[in-house]
Amino acid sequence: MTTGEESENKNLAYYRNCFSQIKVGKNKQGGNALNQPILLLSVIDLITQGLLNENNITVSDQLINTFKRYWSVLSSDRFEEIDFAIPFFHLKNKKPNFWHVEFSEQYTGGRPQTINSLRRDIERAKIDDELFNLLRDYNAKKELIDILISAWFSSSQKQIEDVLIINQSLQDSTLNELENSESSDTEAQPKVYLRKSLFREAIFRKSVVHLYDYRCAFCRLKVTRSLSQSIVDGAHIKPFSEFYDNRPDNGLSLCKNHHWAFDRGWFAVDDRYQIIVASDLQEDSPYPRLMRDFHGEQILLPSLEQYYPRKDALQWHRKNVFTFQSKGVSRK
Repeated sequence: MTTGEESENKNLAYYRNCFSQIKVGKNKQGGNALNQPILLLSVIDLITQGLLNENNITVSDQLINTFKRYWSVLSSDRFEEIDFAIPFFHLKNKKPNFWHVEFSEQYTGGRPQTINSLRRDIERAKIDDELFNLLRDYNAKKELIDILISAWFSSSQKQIEDVLIINQSLQDSTLNELENSESSDTEAQPKVYLRKSLFREAIFRKSVVHLYDYRCAFCRLKVTRSLSQSIVDGAHIKPFSEFYDNRPDNGLSLCKNHHWAFDRGWFAVDDRYQIIVASDLQEDSPYPRLMRDFHGEQILLPSLEQYYPRKDALQWHRKNVFTFQSKGVSRK
């Protein structure tokens, strides 16, 4: 617990609440000014990459460059030093407070406007130790990123369109990074980074599950607790780790059980969007319908045809996952 604070149960629920209260203003074009969320995403990114192993957040080139990378995708404004300096300084004023700054001996008051003045005035920042530990846990970190995104995107159609645009921008950025890695002697490093980008995963997931109305495409189950918590996942048809494809038409919205089953080839989808269930499943369930009962039914599809699952992706899954795991079990 941070020194000098009253005892509180600073668990994941506490920080979900903190992140949900991150407010964004408007930029010059009337869009969302995402300075604070981008700074938090940048810190989370460095923790994920193993570049921030201690709760000691300095104004480092790594942090600034990571911030700029997110800024180039998420903001319509040209980056200026004040865009980084202001959130680094002002996050300490958020309530509930989890961001703390330690001023240097040179600090004389006011708010830093440039990176050089920020480095001069602030020794370092820290987040709550409890939060730092949570951000080293994959599942907690994933949930907090979802909360952070939901803090500046609601379910309105215009804002969901913005999410889809950002998803496409991230996909374009992915392709650019891959092209650069192919012409570089350090080819492996960008690909390692791409695999670890939880923000890319979160935007893909939000895009896909919204297009399917937060329902499982297999069983149509819909359970939500908030806009950031749903029982369904955005499941890749062709795995991102191999193909780096985060386009929504390479995705299906699936509940936890059917996501797991799809990834292991227990069922597939044909070119007519009908479900093919492996015939060798041994099922015993208290619920009315077993998996095999869905064989031959059409999956739930997005309302817009342009986001239907790509047939080449479904064919790849049938050949490389379903067929491999379930040889000789497909039925007419």
